[in-house]
Order: sequence, then C-alpha cells, then structure tokens
Amino acid sequence: MTLLQQLEVGETLADIQLEPVSRLDLIKYAGASGDYNPIHTIDEEAKATGLPGIIAHGMWTMGNLSKLFTSYYEEGCIETFSIRFKGMVFLHDVIRLQATLAEKSPQALRFQVRAVNQHGENVIAGEVMYALYEL
Repeated sequence: MTLLQQLEVGETLADIQLEPVSRLDLIKYAGASGDYNPIHTIDEEAKATGLPGIIAHGMWTMGNLSKLFTSYYEEGCIETFSIRFKGMVFLHDVIRLQATLAEKSPQALRFQVRAVNQHGENVIAGEVMYALYEL
C-alpha cells in the first residue's frame, strides 16, 4: 500500500508554505507562460487599473498547488484540477498550500485543496483528482 493509499478521509497532506511572492517570481512566470499583462510586473500599470500594486498571475498560484503532490510522483498523478479563484495574491504575500482527502477509491483520491494567504484568507479553493497507478 502506498503512502497516499494509507490516508483516511479527512486527513491532510503536509502543508507547504511558499516563500514570499517576489517580483522576480512573477517576471519568470510571465516569461514561462507568455502572460505579459503588466499588472503582474509593473507597479504603475497595476495602480492605473485601481489595484494597490502588482498581483500574481492566478495560474502561478494554481500551478504551485501541484507542489502538494510532488513527493508522491511514484504513486500516481494529478488527473484533474477544479479550482475557483477567491482572492488576489499580492507582492510579498506568503501563501500556504493545503490538501485534505475528501474521498478515496482504489483507483483515485479526491482532495479538497486551497491556497491561503498570511491573513488566513483563501485565495484559491477547489479540488484535485489524483489517479493512483496500478502497482
């Protein structure tokens, strides 16, 4: 039985706390994703739209959720993400990633996932279906 298969419904994976969001993180993500919207990298542009400053790409935050499952790559893979963006992530925010097992079968595990900022506010919430490999 794999580590993930040993989890019971209601149990959690180890939280992951990201380093504070940096401008360099967002510049690198813009280059990797092709999303060069200046609200993600240029303060003046973000402020011109009514934001207090630059915000992280929503997909940068969502992509980081996969880090919750990285140490289990030999057991299976993320099959689907179903995510709702709940709030903005700002420069220097500290994001904590969390996953709770909601349902399990011999073939797959369904996790409730979320990303929470340093104020305890959900910035992303949703679920991940994790397909287990047949061993």
